[in-house]
Amino acid sequence: MALRWLACLVLMVVGCNGPVGVFPGGRLGGDAAPLPADWSFAGDYGTAQLETNPAEPYSVNVAYTILDGGVYVNAGDTETQWVEHIQADPDVRLQIDDAVYALRAERVEDEEVIGRFAEAWISQSMFRRDPRELDGEPYIYRLVAR
Repeated sequence: MALRWLACLVLMVVGCNGPVGVFPGGRLGGDAAPLPADWSFAGDYGTAQLETNPAEPYSVNVAYTILDGGVYVNAGDTETQWVEHIQADPDVRLQIDDAVYALRAERVEDEEVIGRFAEAWISQSMFRRDPRELDGEPYIYRLVAR
């Protein structure tokens, strides 16, 4: 029984283009969409799929925050695989619902913007850590037009 469950899980992960839960995926499916003039349709925050590493697409589920009309993603102070990919090539794709947006990730280093992002971020869940109180530098990215 356990072997059958594991086989189903492997087939599910391998058969999907994008991430499945905590497991990363490859190139995102979905329809390419023009950049919206306004991201308000996405709410104040949510979960989306982020694809990095265009040469060998790598996608993950990420929490996003809408701040000042822009989309932000946050890896805390952890240099995750997707952060390493962005450092090598900032071109990313973001999938919200069935729409996929071609974007560029710009690291946020302005303390005032980090402060406003932190206030929005921690207000979304009691489980979110304040990026200003992390041991290392936070990896916060604004996703902008290419």
